[in-house]
Amino acid sequence: GLMDALGLTEAYTSFVGMDRRQFAHQVLNLAMIVCSAIMIWKGLCVVSGSESPVVVVLSGSMEPAFYRGDILFLWMGAKQLHVGEIVVFKVKGRDIPIVHRILETHDQGEGQLEILTKGDNNPIDDRGLYLPGQLWLEKEDVLGRAKAFLPYVGMVTIQLTDHPNLKYALVGIMGMFVITAKE
Repeated sequence: GLMDALGLTEAYTSFVGMDRRQFAHQVLNLAMIVCSAIMIWKGLCVVSGSESPVVVVLSGSMEPAFYRGDILFLWMGAKQLHVGEIVVFKVKGRDIPIVHRILETHDQGEGQLEILTKGDNNPIDDRGLYLPGQLWLEKEDVLGRAKAFLPYVGMVTIQLTDHPNLKYALVGIMGMFVITAKE
């Protein structure tokens, strides 16, 4: 049945027949994979100059430039932000980053820059998305410039977010495969 098709029957049999030493070895392998992923992520953060170097587009506000599910690769750089650039920003106190185009900038001197953004597919600017009374973003609010993208690859992430049980099942199955994998 489904268990055989996914290879879970064999994985379960392998897991049950494992001694403590093998189990500890496989758990350490799993921990090494997780630590490697974290190191790669942190390395990308340093290289890109962005606290979030990879983001998934969650809405259709930037169509036709980007569609829901596209993965964007960000780069901050030291260069001044300009009108027309697509940036990812975070409003203070909110968790979800937003991908929109810079509509207007005002250089206040001393490195201070006021930024107004708008989604290409939205009728009005983003002031309604900012905090109440906030008219401009600051440079610190910008996580990075969109420099490259992979179309629709992020739909997997969106589905896993929309269906948490699917996420837990997938993580459990992957963990089981790593722990029960043969050398």
